[in-house]
Amino acid sequence: MSAAPHPPHLPGSTEARASHGLPGVLAIDAGNSKTDVLLVGTDGTVLGCARGGGFRPHEVGPRAAVAALEPLVRAAAAQAGLPPEHDLVAEHISACLANADLPVEEERLSRALEGQGWARSAAVRNDTFGLLRAGTEQPFGVAVVCGAGINCAGLLPDGRTVRFPALGRLTGDWGGGEVLAVECMWHAVRAEDGRGAATTLAPAIAAHFALPSATRVAEAVHLAELDRARLHEIIPLMFAAATAGDAVALDLVERQVDEIVRLAVVALSRLGLLGTAVPVVLGGGILASKQPLLLGGLADRLADRAPLAEPRLVTAHLVLGAALLGLDHLAACGSDGARAAGKRLQSAYPPPMPFG
Repeated sequence: MSAAPHPPHLPGSTEARASHGLPGVLAIDAGNSKTDVLLVGTDGTVLGCARGGGFRPHEVGPRAAVAALEPLVRAAAAQAGLPPEHDLVAEHISACLANADLPVEEERLSRALEGQGWARSAAVRNDTFGLLRAGTEQPFGVAVVCGAGINCAGLLPDGRTVRFPALGRLTGDWGGGEVLAVECMWHAVRAEDGRGAATTLAPAIAAHFALPSATRVAEAVHLAELDRARLHEIIPLMFAAATAGDAVALDLVERQVDEIVRLAVVALSRLGLLGTAVPVVLGGGILASKQPLLLGGLADRLADRAPLAEPRLVTAHLVLGAALLGLDHLAACGSDGARAAGKRLQSAYPPPMPFG
């Protein structure tokens, strides 16, 4: 667990921050590789934050996954000046979670969060809706998140949504860092043993892990000599190889571009928005790395298939979206100043970057 790199707190001591009273929102953005927790005052002030590891309720169950967030919540609460014995840390929990891909999963995780007693109410959404809110000022648009995994969601002002199951290959998904890393390994090993085309990915992967071959890297992962989580380190090697003209790496980048655009176009079509100027918000670790090949390909392909789409890239920590959704909830419940607080909070983060 560590302090997360969020915007600076407003000047003042811990005691001064505590004088804000009970924070308005406990915001949680939990992804496959990391979890961010943010406590936000009802005026939009960042009162406390913490960062921890990945969130995988599909492996350990919703109750255990949520219970594991306790140290992060307590660390953020301590920064906010709340006493350790104070169970209640916020008025409302707004959680945008990876691996909450089905409505039934959102319901189970919401119940688990309510059971912790950290706030008086809780709402759980898939993390793609957090990305959409981080990149827009109203509930309107399509978002594609491409980090460790990939997903897409769309939303109309009247509340109608489009979403995808996002259960991996079982539901037709392809891409994100975990898939790309394994694809790179697949091509690299086949290049070494003669089953596949030559690629500079093979020697690059071997050199990165200081092993004699990509095949040996695969063996090291299989034998638990190398943490499988480190395979994400292959992604920069893939982009470097593609930039240098490696055909295999270029094909992988092109396929990722195509998959992102397919998701966005299908969501726009299902919402009846292909003929409307509408934000298409992109984010997640792969996209936020701002690789020119990836963003250039996306701009060209979106211009061709959805010419009225307005692509914008979110590089801010996606916990921002969860916090903004939480402040939206307080505003809907009649909290004075919650909408202004949302604008104040959003202004403390890097704005979405239009491109294309």
